[in-house]
Amino acid sequence: MPELIIKYKNKRTLDALLDFAKYFDFSVILPSKSKEKIIKINGVSIISADSSVDTSELESIFSTNNIDAKELRQQAWQRKK
Repeated sequence: MPELIIKYKNKRTLDALLDFAKYFDFSVILPSKSKEKIIKINGVSIISADSSVDTSELESIFSTNNIDAKELRQQAWQRKK
């Protein structure tokens, strides 16, 4: 079934669309409020993080080893020649 996305500024527009849906046999599906935001940067999809993930177990790994972000980039992220 074909889909159409309509963006509106006024709530009265939504009310009118809901009324039209009764007579013209189409459905209006409202987006859920928990819709994750997807951003594309140079063709790479960036999805917002899930706040329900518990990262407390990782805290001991990174806090006791004195890992420096600059040093990590220099050691781990270098291209092999």
